[in-house]
Amino acid sequence: MTHSYSREKPDLLARLRRIEGQIRGVQKMLDEDRYCIDVLTQLSAIKQATHAVALSVLQAHTRGCVASAIRDEYSEEDKITELMEVIRQFTK
Repeated sequence: MTHSYSREKPDLLARLRRIEGQIRGVQKMLDEDRYCIDVLTQLSAIKQATHAVALSVLQAHTRGCVASAIRDEYSEEDKITELMEVIRQFTK
């Protein structure tokens, strides 16, 4: 099965690997008792990076799966409901 994010998959995986490295870096910072503000700055960067990945997947889903369902009138309302639920969850 091909997902709507398939074209962006290599970039998404690269971004997630960088985020993984950032998380390991924060673990090391905590282990080394680094200054709180430095740790919080890194955590903020991680949050922004994961947010960017999520937005990219959400955009691909909207342009792919949702648009296709609306074009084909196949479970159009279900796809819109699903999309709105994801947006609600994402914006909490």
